[in-house]
Amino acid sequence: MTPAIQLEGLSKSFGDNLVLDALDLDVAPAGVFALLGPNGAGKTTTVHILSTLLRPDAGVARVGGHDVVASPEAVRALIGVTGQFSAVDNLLTGEENLRLMADLRHLGRQEGKRRTAELLERFDLTDAARKPLATYSGGMRRRLDLAMTLVSRPEIVFLDEPTTGLDPRSRAEMWDIVRELVTAGTTILLTTQYLEEADELADRIAVLDRGTIVADGTPSELKRLVPGGRIQLEFEDARSLADAASALPDATRDDTALTLDVPSDGQFASIRVVMDRLEAQRVEPRNLTIHTPDLDDVFLALTGQEEPSR
Repeated sequence: MTPAIQLEGLSKSFGDNLVLDALDLDVAPAGVFALLGPNGAGKTTTVHILSTLLRPDAGVARVGGHDVVASPEAVRALIGVTGQFSAVDNLLTGEENLRLMADLRHLGRQEGKRRTAELLERFDLTDAARKPLATYSGGMRRRLDLAMTLVSRPEIVFLDEPTTGLDPRSRAEMWDIVRELVTAGTTILLTTQYLEEADELADRIAVLDRGTIVADGTPSELKRLVPGGRIQLEFEDARSLADAASALPDATRDDTALTLDVPSDGQFASIRVVMDRLEAQRVEPRNLTIHTPDLDDVFLALTGQEEPSR
């Protein structure tokens, strides 16, 4: 399968500051790829290069099979970009903003009118279509911003921190829209400061730190990179707990809660080993819970920061 986005040795400096250091990356089509990293790691610079706003100093970047330097017009025809800050025109209504974008995309009068109506309905903006943007909430403005990005039906969409500043309900609405886009076959490259957002949406995640990719994999694969996973076993009584503790000498015992915490990577084979040992001891837990590190733990371990800086 041809990658939707491909980077080979991509590098970029600003003066003496090396921002991207020979990045290699493949992004599969029709999914969400999240790019995480602390402030200054190079996330937005990467998006700007891929969207033809910046030229790399070295290496190759391809979007939809087109080189961003050699064929920028072909790349622009395939992509849509939603940045950290709303790009809507505050002097226009929601409908007028969409019609303006349709004109800029050369859709034609009738097609532009039809596409505008379709997007207003899809993003639940029909009732506010002819109202000034001063009356729009933050969530409505971000939905309109994304609707404008989708006017030309891009195959690949760059979402650079699209939910910054939104309340939880508006953020959840944006997540639903992203899922709909992927179901329709769109490729999403997402940068975000919310680790739970990447965990919720992304098929794969790359962690960028000081211009290099320090980890790349599915959310589950990344969580297995750091220690701290465990299986918690809860028992009916103290005798069962004691029998289980003798079978699992590496476990941490809590006599008050009647639990054992067994270090584990959370994989089926590890769980099976624990259950086989309990079965040999003829003891059965009342409850079993698997605890794995979250993306906060991964981010801290790989970058030395507790969360992406705003």
